Amino acid sequence: MRIRLIAGEFGGRFLDAPDTSRTHPMGERMRSALFNMLGDVSNLKVLDAFAGTGALGLEALSRGAAHTTFVERDRIAQKVITKNIESLRVADRATLVKAPVASWTETAGELSYDLILVDPPYHDLQLSTVSRLVDYLQPKGLMILSHPGRESAPTVNGVVVVDNRSYGDAALAFYRLVE
Repeated sequence: MRIRLIAGEFGGRFLDAPDTSRTHPMGERMRSALFNMLGDVSNLKVLDAFAGTGALGLEALSRGAAHTTFVERDRIAQKVITKNIESLRVADRATLVKAPVASWTETAGELSYDLILVDPPYHDLQLSTVSRLVDYLQPKGLMILSHPGRESAPTVNGVVVVDNRSYGDAALAFYRLVE
């Protein structure tokens, strides 16, 4: 499977993806809608949690994000992300954390992000782990969770849903910190 970056510096370039069902890359239509809603991501610090192929974080880098941290536990997916980072020559703006997201949240320390992109396996959303990601959100930041589309946006402690968009079998929930 190949995934195309949509816009920005690397628009039209293809990414590698594992030839397995280990990842479920977000479809191009949904990714395009997501980044159109986000608008300008220039200079943002981005976290791509449950990164899979890295498509979300790499799309952010293509559109001018300052840095993306990818967190992925699967070894095959890690190799794919590494290859994609190398082929786009963005190693200076990318960090790959080879660990489960839950473990990373216990050791990440004082990091903070403007944009957190969360795309966990649909059969196991790991909402307790997703809730811990809120601790890494900048005060004006945005966390976006991809979840099964027929369900309402999951409740995540510490944030409020500011938007929820459905795309057939998948949906995006947009969260901001409770003020």
